[in-house]
Amino acid sequence: MKKEPRQAALAFIFVTVLLDVIGFGIIIPIIPDLIMMLSGKGISEAAVIGGWLMFVYAAVQFFFAPIIGGLSDRFGRRPVLLLSLAGFGIDYLIAGFAPTIGWLFVARFIAGITGASMTTASAYIADVSPPEKRAQNFGLIGAAFGLGFIIGPVIGGILGEYGPQVPFFAAAGLAFINLLYGYFILPESLPKEKRRTFDLKRANPLGSFKQIKAFPLVGGLFLVFFLLNLGQSATQATWTYFTMEKFAWDQKMVGYSLGIVGICVAIVQGGLTRIVIPKIGESRAVIVGLFFTIAGLLGIAFSPTGFVVLLFILPYSLGGFTQPAIQGIMANRTEDSQQGELQGIFTGLMSLTTIFGPPLMSGLFGYFTSPASSLYFPGSSFTMGAILCVFAMLIAIRTLRVLRLSVAT
Repeated sequence: MKKEPRQAALAFIFVTVLLDVIGFGIIIPIIPDLIMMLSGKGISEAAVIGGWLMFVYAAVQFFFAPIIGGLSDRFGRRPVLLLSLAGFGIDYLIAGFAPTIGWLFVARFIAGITGASMTTASAYIADVSPPEKRAQNFGLIGAAFGLGFIIGPVIGGILGEYGPQVPFFAAAGLAFINLLYGYFILPESLPKEKRRTFDLKRANPLGSFKQIKAFPLVGGLFLVFFLLNLGQSATQATWTYFTMEKFAWDQKMVGYSLGIVGICVAIVQGGLTRIVIPKIGESRAVIVGLFFTIAGLLGIAFSPTGFVVLLFILPYSLGGFTQPAIQGIMANRTEDSQQGELQGIFTGLMSLTTIFGPPLMSGLFGYFTSPASSLYFPGSSFTMGAILCVFAMLIAIRTLRVLRLSVAT
C-alpha cells in the first residue's frame, strides 16, 4: 500500500473508532441513575448491578471476539466492522427503551456478540502499517478513545439532564452514522491473497489461547496485558460510582471529569506515544507505562478531594504507553495472515479481564461503601488495581529481560 492510501486508511479507521467511542462514552455518566431508577436500589447496590452488566457483555464478547477476528482474516476487515457497528446501534436502542433491568442485560448480550470493532480496527491498523510503525499506529486507537471520551461523556452528562434514556438514543444515532460512514468511505485493508481459511477450532477462546504457545519467549507479555487490563477495570467499573459517592458529583461533573481523562489519554496516546516509544524503545515503554498506572491508581484511591483526584488523572493516563508497546512487540513477531487472530487474542484477554474485573471491583466498592463493612473505603477497587499492576510490572521485567538475552544470542 502506497503512502497516501495508507495515511488515508489510518484516518478512516481513526474516525470510525472515534465515533464508536463517543457513542459509548455518552452513556457512561447516566448508567448509575438508570440502574437506580429501574431497580429502586441505592448507589452501592447499583454499582454491583453495573458490574454484572459489564460481566455479561465481556463474557459474550470473550467467546465471540476470536471468532470475529478469524472471520476478518477470512472475509476481510470491512464487512466484519460494519456488522459490529450495526450491533452497537441495536444495543443502544434496546437499552434506551428498556422498561426493566432485565432488558439492559439483553442489550449487553447483543453488544457482546457484535462488540469486536476494536479487534477488527487493530487488525486493520496492522494491515496498513509497516513493522516499525505498528506500535505508534496502535496508539491511534488509544487517541480515538481519548478524544471520544472528551466528547462523549460531556455530551452524556448534559443529555442526562433530560432523562437517563436520552443519551442512549444519541449513542444509537452515532452508531448508525458510523455504519453509513464505514459503508461508503472505509476501504478494505486485507488483500484476498493474504486471507486464510476460517477454522472454528482456532476461532474459539480456548483455541485462540492455545496459539499463545507460538510465542514462547514473549508469552509472558500476554499475562502482563491481562493483569494490566484487570487492574484498570477498577476505573472502568467504578469511576462513576466512586466519584458520585465520595465527592457527591452529579452526572455533569462525572462527564466533565471523564472529558479530562479523554484529553490526557489523547495527548499521551495520540502524541506522546508516537514520540516516546520510538525514543525509549518498546520494552522500556512497557515498564514506564506500568509505573505511571500504579502511581495513578493509588493516587485516585487515596485522594481526599475531587480536585486532587483530577490531578492524578495525568499519571494514570501516562500508563497508556504500555498497551501499544506490548501490541507492537507482538505484532512484529506475527505473520500478516495472523494479525486478526493475534488481535483477537488481545481482545479476548481484555474481555476476560472484563469478565472478572467489574464484578470484583464493583463488589469491592459496593461492600466497602455499605453498612455491612466496618471500614468505609470507596477507593478499595483502585487499590486492588494497583496491586495487580505491580505483579504485571514484575512479570514484564522478567519477560523482557529474557527477550533481550535471546536477541543477543
